[in-house]
Amino acid sequence: MSDPLVLIPARLAATRLPSKPLADIAGEPMIVHVWRRAIEAGIGPVVVATDTRAIAEAVEAVGGTAVMTRPDHPSGSDRLAEALEIVDPEGHHDVVVNLQGDLPTIDPRAIGAAVTPLADRGVDIATLCAVITRAEEISDPNVVKLVGHPVGPQRLRALYFTRAQAPWGEGPLFHHIGLYAYRRAALARFMALPPGTLETREKLEQLRALEAGMRIDATIVDDLPLGVDTPADLERARAALSARRLN
Repeated sequence: MSDPLVLIPARLAATRLPSKPLADIAGEPMIVHVWRRAIEAGIGPVVVATDTRAIAEAVEAVGGTAVMTRPDHPSGSDRLAEALEIVDPEGHHDVVVNLQGDLPTIDPRAIGAAVTPLADRGVDIATLCAVITRAEEISDPNVVKLVGHPVGPQRLRALYFTRAQAPWGEGPLFHHIGLYAYRRAALARFMALPPGTLETREKLEQLRALEAGMRIDATIVDDLPLGVDTPADLERARAALSARRLN
């Protein structure tokens, strides 16, 4: 693999937490914290892809790189695909990492760990998961579960993703972390696929790839990053990152 390219799609519109990429956390916009975590991972160039000039300016103000994309993309994956062609039209990077712009507390080591399953040529897409430790998450439909089987140390092959409690029976349940590393050819194939039946039903985009027979492997990590979707999440992120700065 060549050095991966890390892309961070970020848009201003959000129903539960308006303008969340620019929300202040410990003195900096949230999108800047996510950019810093990606830079600290040290796996390749980092670019923020946005439809909002204010987001681009916040990233550029700290020395980062941002590209402007169309405002009408239906998903972050669509924004990712456009940004990839802007940033790397000649295809020098054969792996692209899609890091969500609302994960300001993610461990940089986890970003690097997400790429490792792609060393196996049979894997099309790589992602992350963590063991569920909070009982309330088991039945929470907002917590996406990864159902898979072990294919190596700290690695699962994904068989399904669901908002329901699964699988049944004794054993760990895995919280899927929405960070993806795509082979470039796999991303192109994924973007050309029509929405899948299970994807539409579960409202989980990654099921489109599984329905089409693409292979997704996940690295199991210890640190579950906080996804910021609500004002309460934002306060938790502020507390966590303020505590890190004091230590």
